[in-house]
Amino acid sequence: MSVRISGVDLPLYKRGVIGLTYVYGIGNNISKSILKFLCIDKNKKVKDWSDEEISKIQKYISDTIKVEGELRSEIQFNIKRLIDIGCYLGIRHRKGLPLRGQKTKNNCRTRKGKKKTVANRKKITK
Repeated sequence: MSVRISGVDLPLYKRGVIGLTYVYGIGNNISKSILKFLCIDKNKKVKDWSDEEISKIQKYISDTIKVEGELRSEIQFNIKRLIDIGCYLGIRHRKGLPLRGQKTKNNCRTRKGKKKTVANRKKITK
């Protein structure tokens, strides 16, 4: 038996709150609020959910929350829009630099990639 919500298989032996966070777009707080709204115990393991509870969760998520592919495509569209209008964030995205004011002299290797060594110019001697 596996529980599948929004195209994601949830881990059976985790608590419901943690299991729901495996869906892209659902974090801890949203997971808690979903289970509270649907009156499902948050400490109940995913494997112990009844078919009725699973269908209630699926219906609630599909009706109210953007998750997985729909959310990813919306985020990509927003980034593309920023790049097209040429605003500061769009330029930073285009150049592959950090967006939120971080310093770039020493760090930000995850955005910039592996170091590229630049050779020194030879000095002219007289």
